[in-house]
Amino acid sequence: MKSMPNEKNHQFILYHKPVGVTSFQALSPLKRTWGKKLGHTGTLDQFAHGLLGVLTGNLTKLVPLLTGLDKIYEAVVEFGRQTDTLDPEGAVICQGRVPVLEELQESLTKFHGELWQIPPEYSAVHVNGKRASQLARAGASVDLEARKIEIFDLKLLDWNPPFAKIRVHCSKGTYIRAIARDWAISMGTCGMLTSLFRQQVGPFQCPEHQEILSPRQLFQSLNIPVYTTEQPEQARFGRPPSLWGSWAPVPQLALMDTDDNLVAVLKWDGDWQYHFVCA
Repeated sequence: MKSMPNEKNHQFILYHKPVGVTSFQALSPLKRTWGKKLGHTGTLDQFAHGLLGVLTGNLTKLVPLLTGLDKIYEAVVEFGRQTDTLDPEGAVICQGRVPVLEELQESLTKFHGELWQIPPEYSAVHVNGKRASQLARAGASVDLEARKIEIFDLKLLDWNPPFAKIRVHCSKGTYIRAIARDWAISMGTCGMLTSLFRQQVGPFQCPEHQEILSPRQLFQSLNIPVYTTEQPEQARFGRPPSLWGSWAPVPQLALMDTDDNLVAVLKWDGDWQYHFVCA
């Protein structure tokens, strides 16, 4: 029988989710190696592929720390056709004209900076305790509110009518399917995604298959200082950090024990406070 990793062998896995499986299904092969205590840091649609950040063991407590990172995608938009899901898996509900290159280039300038975006009806956004996608599939009317997002960069990489390949650098909570929808609407037509690749999350790039980072490597990649403590039990018992440690003020820092296991993440707010305790 294959031995399971030590309980304290907590890692951050950069996993390349394949096309055709949900983010939840993509975790199955990882659970056979790392156990059931896994958490991913941002859902990818079934038709999409690319980087899925996966935390194991007690590092799952760090999910909120990573979900706020910006993301980079490459996507292919098809103009003149739209499905109810805004991707290849839905039913066609609209057909329209295919714009010309000059229209694409001019309209693309509208999609930069802070924007208000209405998520797709088929999405993981919760409405009255249920996912919008569940309500939409049940035939219920879904009324979603616009949310503020930010597009840091959006480039047209290729135009092979009716398909436009784009690269998007955006904030958390941005739906690339919604960008395709709104981009088409801005030119008086309809559109949808035919493919989506999540290339990068924060400083982490998508590997060919998977890459494993230790907690120390994770924090170094995030430019969060790492300190070693010989008193991990102080965090475990919830003793205020200022009573047992002294560190230079920075927004956040990570504490590791002498075996290089993560103890806690502290945040500075005029005094040190626990952000996450993993001891």
